[in-house]
Amino acid sequence: MRFIMLAVLIDMMSIGLMIPVLPHIVGLFTASRTDQAFWFGAVSFAFGIANFFSSPILGAASDHFGRRPVLLIGFCGLAFTFFMTAAATSLWMLVVVRFIGGAMQANVAIANAYVADITPTTDRTRRFGLLGAMMGLGFILGPAIGGVLGDLDVRLPFVAAGTLAVINWLYGYFVLPESLPPEKRTPFGWHKANPITALRGLIDLRGVGMLVAVMALSTLSQFMLHATWVLYTSFKFGWGPHETGLSLMTVGVVNVVMQGVLLKHVLRWISAPTLAMIGLFSAAWAYTAFGLATQSWMLLVIIVLNMPSAATNSTLQSIVSNAAHAGIQGRTLGAVSSLNSMMAVLAPMAGAGLLALVSESPQGDIRLGLPFFVGGLLQALALALAIWHFRHQPAHHALPSTDHTR
Repeated sequence: MRFIMLAVLIDMMSIGLMIPVLPHIVGLFTASRTDQAFWFGAVSFAFGIANFFSSPILGAASDHFGRRPVLLIGFCGLAFTFFMTAAATSLWMLVVVRFIGGAMQANVAIANAYVADITPTTDRTRRFGLLGAMMGLGFILGPAIGGVLGDLDVRLPFVAAGTLAVINWLYGYFVLPESLPPEKRTPFGWHKANPITALRGLIDLRGVGMLVAVMALSTLSQFMLHATWVLYTSFKFGWGPHETGLSLMTVGVVNVVMQGVLLKHVLRWISAPTLAMIGLFSAAWAYTAFGLATQSWMLLVIIVLNMPSAATNSTLQSIVSNAAHAGIQGRTLGAVSSLNSMMAVLAPMAGAGLLALVSESPQGDIRLGLPFFVGGLLQALALALAIWHFRHQPAHHALPSTDHTR
């Protein structure tokens, strides 16, 4: 567990470094706020559409070849993306680079499959929480460093992120052990690796069903926030890379505290399904509150109060993982990653499009919160579907080794 946690920490640090500054890189090649919002959406779309098609393929490949080689491909993809983004001289170059990067990595899905390989079903929620804590820690260190470096030069964080990705590749090659023994591997099949088949198989898993829609709506809302946070805080409160980095660092602290410290204690008293519903409720009001905020300090308070939502992804993911047998963990969690990527395709168009509609509003105008109001509604709808699902079909925590995705 400690090996994959360190790999994820370095991975998330590298990603976190670029988050506060990517919209500002796009802004170097645009002449207005509206153009900046549109092209940032296009750059995010390119990554998401490539990742949508590649995630189930990489997940299925990890079921056949093992987790380690697929993670190494992902680290290469990140290094390429970061270095080439730093060297970009035009918008089309940014779009192409992000597309290639999205096609080469599904690191989070493979890391979760790695954890599922080495963890009994009864302990997966806690272990996924620990992995989420490492992601949170990466988002404490990455955005903070990225914000500081971005104030010096908006390209500098990408050079630092690329260097971290290279370090992670070296760590993965020389240190990280394989988690999937040969006897548990399954043949690779293109008919199972395409995203449509993968998502259909995910829906057919016992105990999952409607949760696919819950994850889709919640993830769409989250990615809409990701796609608009930097520009929203810049337009409404005049934030730069430094302030954005500090806000993302706060998100990381909240994730570490919730998933790394509190989650194992909370799970003694609250079941994973109940905790998921509490998290969805928390996110619904928090997103609305983000849009209504009139002072920048309020955003930090809302982030802290929204701590229960930090456990939502871990709890839902553990339910999905427990519904699949050992031989298809990569394919199953690759399908989850593909679902997330589909939402990452839609979110920039939806979030950036909504923000573009109100981007010329004066600083502090409540209309600038439009993407967050829509995000709050999506989280509320996800909560309603989750309540219905758990009332009619309790989650399965352990299932026989049957391939339900055929």
